[in-house]
Amino acid sequence: MLRPFSVGLLLLVLSAAQLSRGGSDVSTSWLPGKRVLLDAHNCYPYNGRWSDRLDRALGTGVPLAIEQDLFWYTDKKSGKSWSMVSHGKPVLGTEPTLQSYFLERIRPLMEVALREGSHKNWPLITLNLDFKTNEPEHHAAIWELLGRYEDWLCTAERVLDSQRVTPIDLKPLLVLTGDSDMQEKAFYSQVPVGHKLRLFGAVHAKGGSDLAATEMVKQPAGNYRRWWNNSWKVVEKEGQPRAGDWTQQDMHRLQSLVDHAHAMGLWIRFYTLNGHDRAEEASRGWDVGYNFGSKESVLVRWRATIQTRVDFVATDQYEDFAEIDR
Repeated sequence: MLRPFSVGLLLLVLSAAQLSRGGSDVSTSWLPGKRVLLDAHNCYPYNGRWSDRLDRALGTGVPLAIEQDLFWYTDKKSGKSWSMVSHGKPVLGTEPTLQSYFLERIRPLMEVALREGSHKNWPLITLNLDFKTNEPEHHAAIWELLGRYEDWLCTAERVLDSQRVTPIDLKPLLVLTGDSDMQEKAFYSQVPVGHKLRLFGAVHAKGGSDLAATEMVKQPAGNYRRWWNNSWKVVEKEGQPRAGDWTQQDMHRLQSLVDHAHAMGLWIRFYTLNGHDRAEEASRGWDVGYNFGSKESVLVRWRATIQTRVDFVATDQYEDFAEIDR
């Protein structure tokens, strides 16, 4: 349940503007603070390895969030450039595209959802795009690609006032992107007024675990920027590998960040919460910098994110997180 404080301010900020225009089947379960989703971190192959990640994530059930990293690649021989799903250099040039690896893979799920027409768990998938390179050509290519799948997408009317929160037309796929001003130019400023926004950016935030939540983000959700992305270091400044015992002070810190996000009408995400044996890192492609060191250590933090109503909890341990009652 949301705290009364968050609910009241959330409704004040949104003024019902972010509710779906879905007729009698209107769902509000997707609004900030209403559900806690697994966010499948780096859910794509690394140089051909761990190609089962997307299948693993989808196998946990929907609704869920899925992260895809995008890299703009230029072939030296042909001079041709395209967007690929990759963490970045070194790249082989054989990495999959967002269309082939992700969008076409979820087609059956999207088509069934649209045919059945129930909005109960929409969006079924929240796609988090992490652009590793921000060339204008890259942004233009992804904008055009998403246009081919617009029938699947949560969209909103682009208006002149960037602080005006227009209603989201609820569909089975929500696309989020980062806080880059270059991305805002491509995905908002260059979109004609009255046309549809196909994806939504993150707010700019000041970092640091010593700052109050109200100092980190001062602008509420707007027409384009509708979520807040955070490293876990804003909660525990030592970072995952050096974190000590989970304390009541840590819990209060986390709750203050989440409450502020929801009061500002924003979804909030934290990355990346893992707890596993070090031997698994090399064999599964997991980053040592995100590892609390044990399943017990991460479980207490996963449960804290659920209790405080974090919207997106990024982890590489998809199945383990999905098993927790939310």
